[in-house]
Amino acid sequence: MTQTVTALYDTYDAATSAVNALEATGIPHSDISIVSNNVDERYNNDRRSNATEDAEKGAGIGAAVGGVGGLLTGLGLLAIPGIGPVVAAGWLVAAAAGAATGAAVGGAAGGLVGALTSSGVPERDANFYAEGVRRGGTLVDDARASAAREILRQYKSVDPDVRGAAYRQSGWTAFDEKAPPYTSDQVAAERARYIERGGGI
Repeated sequence: MTQTVTALYDTYDAATSAVNALEATGIPHSDISIVSNNVDERYNNDRRSNATEDAEKGAGIGAAVGGVGGLLTGLGLLAIPGIGPVVAAGWLVAAAAGAATGAAVGGAAGGLVGALTSSGVPERDANFYAEGVRRGGTLVDDARASAAREILRQYKSVDPDVRGAAYRQSGWTAFDEKAPPYTSDQVAAERARYIERGGGI
């Protein structure tokens, strides 16, 4: 796989808008991934999709949730070590699911961190993106870097340097899959810290 373009969003709505924009340019669903924290169970299991059936068997992915179309109709529920429950779709789901069962990317690097670094994301950035999801964010990844970079920026993605510095000021150094996932109260506090009034994930 070529190097990917990855973006973190404070709001799930901004992330899904970015996914829809990527799909509208003709980027195949197989090149796009989305992973969103679901500790507060905002995304319920009201719809199922065949897109996650194989991964469900090996990694405990639950029923898919409804989406608007394309990749988002294949969202599945999954638990990622150190992050907790997420909704996810795309190639990162397979990598994270394999790591959850010990069958693929992971080990010391962690499922999500390992999947991102294997696709060309620098380790420091991969740790930041995994921590961002742990703290309530939504990750969008696209394997077609040249076509995706500007689209992902248009939807208010988080600046990894600025947000990473804020994380490090509080003592964070790297994503730790053995750390306890954030509780719904911790996620709510984290979201309130970065999302302007009226926003939400």
